[in-house]
Amino acid sequence: MGTTLMVPVHTRGAAASPFRIESINEFGNATLLHEGQPVALVNFPPEPAFYGLSTAEGVPYWKIARLHSRSVLATTLLQTCIRYGNAKTKCQFCAIGESLKSGTTIREKTPAQLAEVAGAAMRLDGIDNVVMTTGTPPTPDRGAAVLAEAALAIKAATGLPIQGQCEPPADFGWFQTLRQSGIDSLGMHLEAWDEGVRRLIMPGKAEVPRAFYLKAFEAAVDVFGRGQVSTYLLAGLGDTVDGLLEAGRELISLGVYPFVVPFVPVTGTPLANHAPPDAAFMQAVLEPLGAMLTEAGMTSETAKAGCSKCAACSSLSAFEKGKAACG
Repeated sequence: MGTTLMVPVHTRGAAASPFRIESINEFGNATLLHEGQPVALVNFPPEPAFYGLSTAEGVPYWKIARLHSRSVLATTLLQTCIRYGNAKTKCQFCAIGESLKSGTTIREKTPAQLAEVAGAAMRLDGIDNVVMTTGTPPTPDRGAAVLAEAALAIKAATGLPIQGQCEPPADFGWFQTLRQSGIDSLGMHLEAWDEGVRRLIMPGKAEVPRAFYLKAFEAAVDVFGRGQVSTYLLAGLGDTVDGLLEAGRELISLGVYPFVVPFVPVTGTPLANHAPPDAAFMQAVLEPLGAMLTEAGMTSETAKAGCSKCAACSSLSAFEKGKAACG
């Protein structure tokens, strides 16, 4: 009870799922059915009030930033990436260009737009932290510059905790710049641990080797603190259970939160038909990993902002508390 989860609904796997939702009432309450039998009560958050607003130029706020979970504002600053248009370099799971193509977002969000939307979301909907990611630009800062500019504006307008997400910059001095701009926690996402899997699934991004990420993590933890640096690991791309647990141990020893998330195939990507991991695989990873994080005192609750604090894309946070069981 009280756990928020992001559940994919517009995927091939969701269409074949034995789970269904009975009609949602006016309060957002519904019954979850498994093969027609009720198994749980669920509640859906209402559409946020800030979605009904637009900028003076007529851009709807929801094209600038979105509600994640119940209290997180999330945005992608640059809805483009140097690798996305090339089949030899693009990440096979990435859909950064699909939402732009469909008209549900804009190519670039300005600091002024983000400050305006964040202020409205905090005032009208109780947003309590912000997550900013970005497509990778063709510059050695790898997105750190646009994150710093946006963070300055949002922090000045709202004072909210902010997580920034980008690839490791070539110059680790950017970490201090990001911290000074108002970013409270940092995400640098490996996606996979095994180098062979990385080269297969994300050939362009794998040109930045895992060893460089580990050096970047160490430098970033010195600036942001233990538990305020995190990385996504997508279970189901090819890493084994043992490999993911090895990753968890090494990352936690550096002070990095290993946010292990089940891979969700996205329509319109090369991996649209790739099978997600099953529940047994996820439990084999998340149960010991949750125990490691608890022992290290580095749980989702200690994060100031970001995906690990939101925790909706993975049930890892429930295993930290020893309460979960996959089934």
